[in-house]
Amino acid sequence: ALETLKMFEKKDSRVKSAAATNLSFLYYLENELAQAANYADLAVNSDRYNPAALTNKGNTVFASGDYEKAAEFYKEALRNDSSCTEALYNLGLTYKKLNRIDEALDCFLKLHAILRNSAQVLYQIANIYEIMEDPNQAIEWLLQLISVVPTDPHVLSKLGKLYDNEGDKSQAFHYYYESYRYFPSNIEVIEWLGAYYID
Repeated sequence: ALETLKMFEKKDSRVKSAAATNLSFLYYLENELAQAANYADLAVNSDRYNPAALTNKGNTVFASGDYEKAAEFYKEALRNDSSCTEALYNLGLTYKKLNRIDEALDCFLKLHAILRNSAQVLYQIANIYEIMEDPNQAIEWLLQLISVVPTDPHVLSKLGKLYDNEGDKSQAFHYYYESYRYFPSNIEVIEWLGAYYID
């Protein structure tokens, strides 16, 4: 894929930008951040209005730990294409890193309106409500999430934990037991179930 895309580097700016965008993403996936950043710069310089190029640039900056600058690239990508879901998702993650929780929630709620059944978006919303110490909302969003991915043991155990914290032992048992059914090697879940049976 890298070799094929490198052949397009010498073409006109729009083709060059598309090739450089894809090259940047491939290098990012291979964790070669310097190369990913170089091609992201090339893509952005070839076409400043390419939202995918701006998102890739934001990703490379995010990976280097400059979250404020990454947020700027994601916002610019969204100004160029308000339906760029990758930029919106990554902006939400960036706001989470910056501890700007309300803005992160706003991003993920907007995404939820676009991608109704995205497991990742539902999880992020539930996680933010958990950070905000609103367990009822967190539970509500996790219940939506397990309607999409009913066999995820991590989500099921998280529901068990939230119900346990709320004092609802029977619901906690139900979700911990379901989690155990799908992944019987989670020590925390086994410990909780053992203590429950002793009680």
